Amino acid sequence: MHDRELFVPLESQAYALGRPTHSARIKQHYDDFVVAETLGFEPSGAGEHVMLLIEKSGQSTRGAVRKISQILAIDEQEVGYSGMKDRQARTRQWFSARVAWLGECALKRFDEAGLEIKSMARNYRKLRIGAHKSNEFRLVLRDFSGCARDIECRLQILEKYGVPNYFGTQRFGRELKNLSEAMAMLRQSEGQVRVSQKNREKRSILYSAVRAYVFNQLLSRRVSNQTWSRYIEGDVLNLNRSKRFFTVAIGDWNQELTDRLECLDIHLTGALPGKPETKNRYVTRGKAADIERAVGQESPEIVDRLIWLNVKEGRRPLRFKIEQLVWHWLDSRTLELSFSLPTGAYATSVLRELCRVEAFSDADNSGRLSG
Repeated sequence: MHDRELFVPLESQAYALGRPTHSARIKQHYDDFVVAETLGFEPSGAGEHVMLLIEKSGQSTRGAVRKISQILAIDEQEVGYSGMKDRQARTRQWFSARVAWLGECALKRFDEAGLEIKSMARNYRKLRIGAHKSNEFRLVLRDFSGCARDIECRLQILEKYGVPNYFGTQRFGRELKNLSEAMAMLRQSEGQVRVSQKNREKRSILYSAVRAYVFNQLLSRRVSNQTWSRYIEGDVLNLNRSKRFFTVAIGDWNQELTDRLECLDIHLTGALPGKPETKNRYVTRGKAADIERAVGQESPEIVDRLIWLNVKEGRRPLRFKIEQLVWHWLDSRTLELSFSLPTGAYATSVLRELCRVEAFSDADNSGRLSG
């Protein structure tokens, strides 16, 4: 059996609003999918790193990192970034580079490489994953087929009650390639694992893929039984747009917490599988722990190997709050959306609740995608 056959199809994950019957196309042009990072902090203005706000089209984050390292003649490890961005899009994101200065020749090479520098400042530290505060999106859905009123109702419900915080399909690679490669890596012997650490970034991506897969199955279970936004005994909670977690003693759940949950000030969380830390206070108990354990038992090889490899267990909110949501119809079949999402949330998680979206493949994009 091929490893891909071991995984439940991603499209089978539960929908908060039911599987939509509408359809639309996305990413017919680079400007149909525009995303910009909001840092949430100001560069220090001094230090050994240069912070670069770069706008690019049709280029992946990792591809941009390679180009930056080549232009500045530094190792790729000296280039930092906060988040991964879609290749088939127009994106504006921050990078950092450990370099003394950027001369006119280097700046010219950035332009030639399709990396337009919008802002530049020095900073004491390298930019790390997850350092930005949010992502601002502008999306255009074309060739819409379905009921316009229904999709607008769905948008209003998502704005009020939140969006299931699924990892997007891009986390798993084309045809689940990342999951297959991750399983091969997880099955390596201890000695082979040590050798594989030469490529830490690749290893991290693959481990993240299988953890995301298990999390998505947990979230799907909670969506199916309608507890993804309703507290059950033993849940760990998260403060909106933060990495702060807390628990509630059995019997101490009250109306104030219910109100905060309903207004999206706090969220329930689910486990990212790995080895539990002995001093970690934020672990599920009771019914919430039973659900997490049952889902983990459906992917025992993944969970057991992650624990054996000392990958630390993590937590992720089961939903996210969509903010600054605006939409309007450019014509009867073209819908434009703009909104802000917290770090780690996927725009595709919003879209999957609205309609069946068809994105052009690389082959289709030749000659179709344009600025």
